[in-house]
Amino acid sequence: MAKYESQIKQVPYSQSAVYAKLADLTNLAVIKERLDDPNVQAQIPADKMGEVRNAVNQMEFTADTVSVPAGPIGTIAVQIVDREPEKCVKFTSTNSPVGFKLWVQMLPMGDTGCKIKVTIDADLNFFMKQMVGSHLEKGVDKFADMLAMIPYE
Repeated sequence: MAKYESQIKQVPYSQSAVYAKLADLTNLAVIKERLDDPNVQAQIPADKMGEVRNAVNQMEFTADTVSVPAGPIGTIAVQIVDREPEKCVKFTSTNSPVGFKLWVQMLPMGDTGCKIKVTIDADLNFFMKQMVGSHLEKGVDKFADMLAMIPYE
């Protein structure tokens, strides 16, 4: 197993609001609406916008699962396997070429903010780690950035 951790991100919403949103994955469908935000669009290269919009529009959400198209490898799906109220939501892959566990931790930062950190533990052999390890390091940070941009109201 190879473990990758994001940098700690600050979120301007309470720990309970962030947990409530992440503990029910249907709440994350707001990601689709965020693509219309000019601030979000400014962070996506113009030549990739169509590809990103297509991928996001194909995402499927239930209370416990999310499925994300992943180009030539098909669709990756994750499922919530554990919820620690207001502290952590843990996921595992259910449809992925590589098995992994992912968790999102939340810590309070006063009454109106919190910190989040994303960790992924992937079942990679030595060769796979060499090929995709740097992508996972970047990807876990990008995922944390995305979670930090979600409105948790």
